[in-house]
Amino acid sequence: MIKFKFSCGNLSEHDQQIVSNGFDRHSKSQSAPQFVKSRLKWLAYTADNTLVGALTADLLWDWIYVDELWVDESLRSKGCGKKLMQQAEEYAASEGLQGIWLWTQSWQAEEFYKQMGYEEFVRFPDFPKGHSRIGFRKQIDIVCLR
Repeated sequence: MIKFKFSCGNLSEHDQQIVSNGFDRHSKSQSAPQFVKSRLKWLAYTADNTLVGALTADLLWDWIYVDELWVDESLRSKGCGKKLMQQAEEYAASEGLQGIWLWTQSWQAEEFYKQMGYEEFVRFPDFPKGHSRIGFRKQIDIVCLR
């Protein structure tokens, strides 16, 4: 008989290893591409070395997943966020990647990503209630760098 247990928090290191190995075995049996995740970051600093912007991302297969894009309030709408995104796009093009994708919330940067040429590919309404979680993506090719 199988027992089921509920708890909050992360898996133990031992349990996580069992789960990861199970996923790996299944993926190999399906001839799936190997899963390799690399962490990327682009940081913006002032002349006095104060951090004022950051883009953190994961490289997953042939796509960059933007995890965080943050710009200090004093620099918003002044091109810093756009420049960080452009640097990620340039990196993706130089590495021959397929594109960039991300999540944002309806109160965050929906219009910013549309202006940057990102297309909405999914929208979860009422996540949280009264708002939406929105997935954006952009295919990368030589045209993106012009």
